[in-house]
Order: sequence, then C-alpha cells, then structure tokens
Amino acid sequence: ANPVVKVELYKHGRSWEPSMLQRCTQGLTAVLLSLKKCPMIRYQLSSDLSKRLAESVKQIITKEYELFDFRKTEVPPLLLILDRSDDTITPLLNQWTYQAMVHELLGLNNNRIDLSRVPGVNKDLKEVVLSADNDEFYANNLYLNFGEIGTNIKNLMEDFQKKRPKGQQKLESISDMKAFVETYPQFKKMSGTVSKHVTVVGELSRLVSERVLMEVSEVEQELACQGDHSNASQMVRRMLQNPRVSELDAVRLVMLYALRYERHTNTILPALKGELERRGTSEHLKQMVSRVVDFGGKRVRGSDLITANDAVAITKQFFKGLKGVENVYTQHQPLLHDTLDQLIKGRLKDSQFPYLGPSSLRDRPQDIIVFVIGGATYEEALTVYNLNRTSPGVRIVLGAATYTIQGVTSHNAVIRS
Repeated sequence: ANPVVKVELYKHGRSWEPSMLQRCTQGLTAVLLSLKKCPMIRYQLSSDLSKRLAESVKQIITKEYELFDFRKTEVPPLLLILDRSDDTITPLLNQWTYQAMVHELLGLNNNRIDLSRVPGVNKDLKEVVLSADNDEFYANNLYLNFGEIGTNIKNLMEDFQKKRPKGQQKLESISDMKAFVETYPQFKKMSGTVSKHVTVVGELSRLVSERVLMEVSEVEQELACQGDHSNASQMVRRMLQNPRVSELDAVRLVMLYALRYERHTNTILPALKGELERRGTSEHLKQMVSRVVDFGGKRVRGSDLITANDAVAITKQFFKGLKGVENVYTQHQPLLHDTLDQLIKGRLKDSQFPYLGPSSLRDRPQDIIVFVIGGATYEEALTVYNLNRTSPGVRIVLGAATYTIQGVTSHNAVIRS
C-alpha cells in the first residue's frame, strides 16, 4: 500500500492560521485513532510550526485520553513532526519512478489520466484508469524506474508472442510495441492493461525527449548533490539557453541554484534571473525564486541540505535494455531518509528533535508515524517504502499536509503532482 496520508492545510506567513492548525490537528488525531496508536511525540526544534502542531495533538490526546486508551505495547509508537522548509530541494527534483512520472508529466485525477492530446492515440485510450488497487501491473511497477517499466512491458508482450505459431517480430522500441498492439486485436482483447501501459510509457517517453528531461535531471542532481559552483553555474546557464527546456523546468533549476548558492561570493543568481526574463518567464514563476529562499533558505533551515551520502560523487548510468527509454539513475536521497535512518538506529539527536514532555524512548522505535507540514513527495514515499522493506520489525507511515506560501501554493508541496 502507498504509505501516504494527505491532509489539506493552508497557512500565511510563518505562523499557523488558527482554523488550519485545528483542521490539521483533527486530521492527524483521526489518523492516530484509525491506526489505534497513542504515540510519544517528537518534533523539529527549528520549526515553530512543528512544535505548535505537536502541542496541539498532545492536548487532544490528553483531553480525550479514554479514546486513546489502546493496549500498551512494549515499545510505544512514535509520532515525528517535521517541516517541509527543512528540505526544499527534494520537491524540486524530477523523478524517474513510474508513479512519480505519471503524476508529474501526465497528471492523475481520481485515478484517471487524460491522454486525448497524445498524438495518434487510439480512441479507446483517450482516457485511461491507473489504480494500484485494480491494476496489477501498475501496483507491481509503482516504484520501479522508467527503464525497468519499459522492459517489463516488453517481456509481457514477448511472452504472448511466444504463444503465437507465426514468426516473432522484434520489439526494439516503444513505437514497435504500439504498432504491435494496434496490429493484433486479439492481443488488445487479452491484455488491455498492456496496451494501456504501452500508451502511457510511450507518452512519457515522448515528453522526456521533447523537454530534454534527462539533461535537466542531470543538472538538478549536480545542484542537489555536488558543491562545484563553477560547474553548476555553467550547466544551469546552458539549460536556460536551451529553448526545449520548459518554463517550469527552467524556473526550478534557478530555484535549486538559489537554495544551494544563495550566499556564495560569486553567485550568478541575478544573471540567471535575467535569463528567465529573456525567456519571457511569467511574473508569477519568477517570484517563486525569492519565495522558495524565504521559505526554505539557510536562515530557516535546521539541517544541512547536503548529507554525507550526497557528498559521494554522483553516478549517472543508462539503462540500455529498451531503445528510447534510457533511464537516468540518481544518487540523491531526501533529508527524510537520513532523519528516519538515524531514528531507527536510536541516534536521532534530542537537541534537534526533542520529545514533547518529560519522557523519552529507551528502546528503538518500531511503529513510526512521520508527518511533514508542507507536504511529502513521491521520492520520500519511495524512501519510506524501501525503509519498511529493509528494516525488520519497523513500520513507518508517512503523512503530509499542504499549505500556501504568501498566496502561492508551495511548488510540488504534496506528492509532486
């Protein structure tokens, strides 16, 4: 199951709007009741928002103690409340897993994708349903990278071809697959799921090429994981001068640069803003550069954006199994990964993430509910999924809330959609 619980929330400035604090508290306590958990609470010390929400949740638990009188476990559950402003890098990065790409590039509303604008799309595929609950292929491939998805579709189609008495035709690219699906009606009848995913992956592939997203992603990773200002500056400038780079991707690159090098002595931020001006970028998007620094710059953050793991030189590999779907692997890990890793090992510092109240956990936590004020991303959902798989005896649930920053919805605030 997707470990994401979403609550809508709005705030203004750096303090809670009372009705929204109340709504968020209600949503979070409702989740705790549904999970039958009465947790100890830790919060991010650098965030007043986190402390206020922690106190508000604790107040409800204390007031409604009979509702929260669940059977005691040997190790009490833990609620960890974090603030999105501590890691504003992660929501700005392009992702390469199937679920994230579908949401980001195609949009998914009520489990439906509108493919009516896809060039040459079959009339039966102008709108398709993607739901992990009733689409086994989607459920099994949610967290796989783009290259692996293409290969899995290819394998399914080749399995069917083996059952045919006629000679096998080669499937070397997405276009070969689409032609194959359209040529054999019986295949479509037997496997509408595959024809749907061939169409979806084909459109994703077209958009990746049209918007040069692999090149954009490489620069994003350079900004997120490396510290070579000179190289990063050249790469960003080159991307901004490429007309195939979309307006949104261009602004995101400048936002990433601003977050990484806002105080660098040789900053070229004014020049990059000038490039956005020359590109005809909308005023609304240009303002997001300064707003993201106000929201999650060094003055606000409690942590360093670059972790020890990120300092290792980034490696870029291409998946060659399917022509036209060469997938870039990235080394970036969200800050949430380090935070949860330290928490699971019992090493998360009380000085940065204090307990609310006098007690603290003597044992390593087993049941963890993480709540991110300001939204979680698919990269963080993947992190939680992987930690749940690789940490025996530990169960983590990820929850998130979104809000607006000075009247503008925080870019990619909830699950980069």
